[in-house]
Amino acid sequence: MAKKNNQQADNLQELESALTRTEQFIEDNSKYISYIIGGIIVVVAAYLGVNKFYLQPQEKEAQSQMFMAEQYFEKDSFNLAINGDVNYPGFLDIIDKYGMTKSANLAHYYAGISYLHLGQYEEAADYLKKFDTEDVVLGPITAGALGDAYLELGNQDKALDQYAKAYNLNKNELTTPVYMQKAGVLLESMGKLEKALDVFNALKKEYPNTAEGRYADKYISSIELKLKK
Repeated sequence: MAKKNNQQADNLQELESALTRTEQFIEDNSKYISYIIGGIIVVVAAYLGVNKFYLQPQEKEAQSQMFMAEQYFEKDSFNLAINGDVNYPGFLDIIDKYGMTKSANLAHYYAGISYLHLGQYEEAADYLKKFDTEDVVLGPITAGALGDAYLELGNQDKALDQYAKAYNLNKNELTTPVYMQKAGVLLESMGKLEKALDVFNALKKEYPNTAEGRYADKYISSIELKLKK
């Protein structure tokens, strides 16, 4: 019992000693600590101020200004969507003027897809790479569109990587089968027949009710014939 009491006394003494050293450290460095705390307060206040008085108004204005460019995009008027007209800005203007906003980020996607439709594949790739999203649909579509741009530029390996990324992102019946089919077709054209066969078999098994899944047998038969030769 005495041993236990002694141990408790030692522990208490060590705690008191640690508290004393802490208090002494704070006292010795109070000026620097106050500077640090003050700096943190200034940074937080600055962030809140920038967000409220600059970013939020910028975001609201960017959304309003981008409306017509989105309308042009929906009508397949891609040049006007990208560059705007005498009355309304295009996606490139939105990116330049409102670069820190979510709208400017989205404008990278729109611009990339527009350039892809116009056959300007390097520009398409540049803008698509700058678009950042966690959207379950736009994520795969962006990766797949980037794959299309790389394929048109003659870079099959990069295209294949993007198609694989597209069909592994947020798997669903809307986008996944499309990019599995594109990956399989590309693999077959590259002579990677066994890998292509694996992709089409997986497509048929996992998405049998989609158009791509129902069409997979055609590719499977073709590849199996090539493998037998």
